[in-house]
Amino acid sequence: MIAYFFLMLYLFVCHTHCEDVLLQESLRTVEVGDSVILTCKCLKQRRTSIVWIKHIFGERPLVIATSYQDQPGIFHNAFDKTDRFNLTIGHNSFNLGISKTDLSDVATYYCAVTFLYDITFGQGTLLLVKASKSPTLLQQLVLNPVNQEDSVTLQCTVLTESCAEEHSVYWFRHGSGESHPGIIYTHGDSSDQCKKSSESGSPQSCVYELSKNLSHSDAGTYYCAVAACGEIFFGNGTKLDFKDGYNQMKLLVILAIVRSTVVLLTFIIFLLCYLLLH
Repeated sequence: MIAYFFLMLYLFVCHTHCEDVLLQESLRTVEVGDSVILTCKCLKQRRTSIVWIKHIFGERPLVIATSYQDQPGIFHNAFDKTDRFNLTIGHNSFNLGISKTDLSDVATYYCAVTFLYDITFGQGTLLLVKASKSPTLLQQLVLNPVNQEDSVTLQCTVLTESCAEEHSVYWFRHGSGESHPGIIYTHGDSSDQCKKSSESGSPQSCVYELSKNLSHSDAGTYYCAVAACGEIFFGNGTKLDFKDGYNQMKLLVILAIVRSTVVLLTFIIFLLCYLLLH
C-alpha cells in the first residue's frame, strides 16, 4: 500500500508532456550473470517525469526508479539497497541498467511518463534470464487443422538433464492485429506428465498438450511458456491458420444472396408490368 500511495502521489504531483513513449525492444534474453540495458525513449518531451516499474506475473508492480525533468534518478522499494541497478538519463532517454542478472530479475519492465493526471506506459520489455543449463523447449502441432470447427492439439515438450522438479505450463495466443499475446490456459502442476528415460544421461521429457475445437476467431500464433527450474521458458510459437475455405464459403453465401435478390426483383418487376397491362 505504501508503494502504491507513493507512486500515485508522485504521478499526480509531477508535470510532463510526452507524445510518444518508445521501448526499443519488447523482449530481452540474457544468461545468468550478464548485464543488460533496458531502453526507454520519450520523444517531444517537456518537463517529463519518468518511472521504471517491475512487474512479476501474479505479483503487484514495484516502482524501481523515478526521475523528474532530467534530474538524477531516485531508486525505491529496496532497489536502492543494491548496486546492480543503475540509470542512464539523457535528454530524451531514461535507460535502466541491470548487472549480474539472476533469476529474480525475470519480469516485465515498464517505462511510464506522466502529465498532470495522465499516465502513459510503454509496451513493456520482458526480460528472460537463462541458466547455463537451460531445458530445451519443443513446440509442435499434433493435428493440422484445415477448416473451421476442426479439432487441433498443440504439444509442448520440455527436455532437461539437470532439473527434475515440477513444471507449470501456460498457453498464450497472439492473434492478428493484437498488440500483446493473451493467456488462454494453464496446466498448473503437471509433474504427472513427465516421463524420465531409463537410459543413462538421457534427458527427462515432459509433454504438455492443449486440445481445442476451433472457430475462425482462434486463428493466430500459439506459444507455450514453461515455469521450470526457477525459470520461465517460451516456445518458438505455432501458427494456426485456416485454408481459404472460410473466405470461399463467405463468398458463396454472398453470391447466393445476390442471386436470390436479383431473381426476386425480376419477378416483382414482371408482376408489376403484368398488372399494369391488364
